[in-house]
Amino acid sequence: MAALQDLSVAVSETEAWVDDVMRRLGWHDRERVYMVLLATLHGLRDSLPQDEAIYIGAQLPPLLRGLYYEGWHPGAHLAAKSRSAFLDRIHDSVHRDLAIDVEDAARAVFAALAARLPAGELEDAKAATPKPLHNLWPS
Repeated sequence: MAALQDLSVAVSETEAWVDDVMRRLGWHDRERVYMVLLATLHGLRDSLPQDEAIYIGAQLPPLLRGLYYEGWHPGAHLAAKSRSAFLDRIHDSVHRDLAIDVEDAARAVFAALAARLPAGELEDAKAATPKPLHNLWPS
């Protein structure tokens, strides 16, 4: 019975992340928010050095952590070398949905992550993020 309770908690924690990003964006479409959340986390993961990507993954709730790592092959992805490349990657992942302002979406996901990281770890994550993406983090 504990395993089912663990699953229920994992789903609730992931839904809390979706709700947080949805609130930050002022959206009402959970499916679109979920797609943006994963696309941004994957883009961030692939832009970080491997150790920092692993650390960020460890901060996520179990279900979201699994989705974060899904399809990850360290070193196989080329990190976005520019802000526009990073945002284009997110836009591609959400099927180039014109209703999505990917910069606003990325800022909302970074803010949700920042709200959950200890202050010192947040500074480490910001420092490890490529310079062109630094201002996507909340100040």
